[in-house]
Amino acid sequence: MRNLLLRVTPQFMELYVGLQTSLNRLASTNITGHHHPVSTVHKPTSTQEVQKLVLESRQTKVPLYPISCGLNWGYGSASPVVPGCSLVDLGAMNRILNAEKISVSNPVAVIEPGVTQGQLYDFLQKKCPELTFNVTGSARNTSLIGNALDRGVGYFGPRKDDLFGLEVVCGSGQIIKTGFRRLGEDSPLAHSHPFGLGPMLDGVFFQGNFGIVTSACFRLMPRRPKEVAVSLALRDSSNLGLFIDELGHLKREGLMTSVTHIANKARSQASMMFGMTSYLEKYCNFSPADALIEAEKALHVVAPNEWTSLGAITGNTGQVAAAVKEIKQRMKHMARVSVITDGLLDVGYTVMHNLRFLPFARANAAAISAIRPLHALALGVPTDVAIDNLLWKYGRTDLNATQLDQSNCGLIFISPALPPDGKIVVRLIEGMEKVAAQYGHILYMTVNIETATSFVAIINLLFDRSQAAQVDNAHRCSDALLSYIHSQGLEIYRARADVMENIVSRDESYWGVIRSLKSVFDPDNIISPGRYNIK
Repeated sequence: MRNLLLRVTPQFMELYVGLQTSLNRLASTNITGHHHPVSTVHKPTSTQEVQKLVLESRQTKVPLYPISCGLNWGYGSASPVVPGCSLVDLGAMNRILNAEKISVSNPVAVIEPGVTQGQLYDFLQKKCPELTFNVTGSARNTSLIGNALDRGVGYFGPRKDDLFGLEVVCGSGQIIKTGFRRLGEDSPLAHSHPFGLGPMLDGVFFQGNFGIVTSACFRLMPRRPKEVAVSLALRDSSNLGLFIDELGHLKREGLMTSVTHIANKARSQASMMFGMTSYLEKYCNFSPADALIEAEKALHVVAPNEWTSLGAITGNTGQVAAAVKEIKQRMKHMARVSVITDGLLDVGYTVMHNLRFLPFARANAAAISAIRPLHALALGVPTDVAIDNLLWKYGRTDLNATQLDQSNCGLIFISPALPPDGKIVVRLIEGMEKVAAQYGHILYMTVNIETATSFVAIINLLFDRSQAAQVDNAHRCSDALLSYIHSQGLEIYRARADVMENIVSRDESYWGVIRSLKSVFDPDNIISPGRYNIK
C-alpha cells in the first residue's frame, strides 16, 4: 500500500510550512474584514488523528472548525462562524491515495483535503496528461475538496458533481464512508460507482457541519482531441437578457461544453490589468504609473464591451468545427464572436509584440499577454492570475497568491442562485447595481451558466480593508444587496461566515430539520457550530 500513496513535492511542502507561520493570523483576520480568532490550531496528518481530536473535543466541549487550506477568500477564509473554536488545519493531509492506479480507464483520484488544484494538475501532467479535471478561477493552491464541499463552480460545471465516496469523521467520532466505499477500498465499486445502495449520505456533508471529510473520490475527465475557447462580446447591452437566453440554449443543446462565464466590463477589465501593466513595464519600459495609464487606454480599445462571455468547446475536430459554425451563425447578430486557440494567440502575440512601437499593436500585445492564462483556464489549466490582479490592485505584488489575506485587499462575495431566464437575471442585476451605487460601490459580476437548468452569479465588492470606514460601508452594502436578493424571491448559493445567522434565521422550519440531524451525526455540536446550521 505504501507505494500507492503520493505525497506532494518538496517545493510544495516548503510552501506549506511557510504558510503555517501565518496560520493564526489567517484565522484571526481575512479579506472580508470580519473574523473570529481561534483558541488553538491542530494539524492532523491522518484520519485517525482527526478522530482522536473529535473524541477529545467531545470531552472538553471546545468546538472544532476544520479547514482544508484556509483559502476560502471572500467567504471567510479560515475564520470560524463563532468565537472560541479550535482550528483543524487539514493542509498536511495532502495525499493522492490511488496515485499509481489513475489512468484513462480509471479516471478517479482519491484525494485528501490538502490536495490542491495546482498539485493535481501537475501530477496529471506527469502521470497521465490525457486526463484533466474541473478547475476553478481561484488560485492553484486552493483545495479541491474544500471548494467542492462548499459547492464552488468550476469551468466545466458545479464542483459538487465531481465529488463522491466520502470518508467522514462525524462529530460523534464515528468514521463513515459513503456510497460503495463502505465496502472497503479494495472493492471494485469503491472508487467507480458514485451512488451506492440506499439513501445517499454524501449530500449531508456538502455545506454541512456534521463531520470532517478526510478523503473523497474526485472525478477526472479525458482531454478531447480539439479544445478551443470562444469569446462573445455583446454589442448592445440592452440585449443582455436575450444574450443570456441564447447562451443558455447553446448550453442545453451541448454546443458550449463548458460553463459559460458572462462578465461585466468591471470584471473583464480588472482581470486583465495586472497582465497588461506587467507587459508594458517589462517589454515597453513604462514606469508603473505610466503603465497603468497606458493599460487603461488600451482597455478601451481591446475590451470596450459592457458584457463579454467566455466558454470552451471540446470534441473531435469535426464536432468543434460544427459547433463553432453554429454558434457564429446564431450569435453574430448580437455579439462579436472570437475563437481563441493557443496557435492564434502565439501568432497574434508575435506580430503585435514586434510592432509594439505602434500604440495599437502595443495595446493588443499587452492584452494577449493578459488573456493567455485566462484562455488556458477555460481549457483546464489552473492559474493564480485572479489573485495576482487583486494583489497588484492593492500594491502587494511582493506577496504570493496564498498570502492574499495578509494584504489590505477587502473582498466579499454576494452570489445569488439564478433561474435560466434572461429577463429575471437582468432585473436582478439592475436592482443590485442601484443598491450598490447608494453605497458608492461598483459590482464585479460574472453570470455563470453552470448547467442546462441552473445559473449562478459571482458578484463581489472590493474595498480597502485597512480603512475601518470602508469595511463597515462594504458590509452594510452587502447586507442591503442580500436583502434585495431575498426581496426578489431568490437566495445566494454560497454563504460567507459572517452571514450564516442571517441566512438560517429566515426559514426556521427548514433549518430546524437540518439542526435536528446534528443529534445523529454530531450530538455535542462540536463541528463548525453555526456553519450552514442553527447555532
